[in-house]
Amino acid sequence: MAGNKRPVALFRNLNAKIAALPMITTVLVVFIGCTLWTVVYSFTSSRALPMLNFVGFDQYTRLFGASRWAISIKNIAIYGCLSLVFSLVVGFVLAVLMDQKIRFENTFRTIFLYPFALSFIVTGLVWQWILNPLGIQKVVRDLGFESFNLSLLTDRNLVIYAILIAGLWQGTGLIMALMLAGLRNIDEEIWKAARVDGIPTWKTYVFIVIPMMRPVFATALVLIATGIVKLYDLVVAMTNGGPGISSEVPAKYVYDFMFGWANLGQGLAASTVMLATVLIILVPWMMLGGRPNKGKANG
Repeated sequence: MAGNKRPVALFRNLNAKIAALPMITTVLVVFIGCTLWTVVYSFTSSRALPMLNFVGFDQYTRLFGASRWAISIKNIAIYGCLSLVFSLVVGFVLAVLMDQKIRFENTFRTIFLYPFALSFIVTGLVWQWILNPLGIQKVVRDLGFESFNLSLLTDRNLVIYAILIAGLWQGTGLIMALMLAGLRNIDEEIWKAARVDGIPTWKTYVFIVIPMMRPVFATALVLIATGIVKLYDLVVAMTNGGPGISSEVPAKYVYDFMFGWANLGQGLAASTVMLATVLIILVPWMMLGGRPNKGKANG
């Protein structure tokens, strides 16, 4: 009997299994296959073309000894930390203000969301014009403040913050929309009960509303983190890594070595380090996120 049931179970929902074959093949070949290919060839001396000349950890030794890579890591750390904090805080505050049933809500929502519809290249070019000497600086000086100086794009220590401003301008609207959707799903009875108990509004948000919006915050974190890791277009459009190499980021480092300087092994080593960093952060986060659900199920 058991032997007869197995073939029946195998062919159950056969149409759905056949329909899923292209997706499974894509995952195995494109995602897993290409990832393994990247890791393997990062241990080779490949230049313009991939070659299986294994050199051990030589590419990684060169990578971590390169000042360009060190600057890239420093910049992505600054951009990433500040982008996470400001995107969540500003996005949530804007959503709270929008949730007050204000007039022209649809108009304001469209204005805040509009930058997200633009490509990073367009955003970078717009902010390059705004922050260069013919932009805000010229406007302010024409108003009579001739000593005003705005040198974000030309200052090696401040250029990453210029890129951060452009990134926040483009992405914060989407986070606001997600937070607003989460706020609108909060039961009105919770607000009424908080008012009856005399709980201040800010405490209601901090201790009741925000914990109830954990899935929304998790989604926002994933979207922000994705944008941080693949930061490239904005840097190229605004500074192209300059002045000098002061605004280099890991994605640009990988692209330059793989396609600009025909050093495939070094570029793949850098991309493998980026992948490992993402996994080190993502895997524990997923495991910790799954524990509460298991506890509830056991309870």
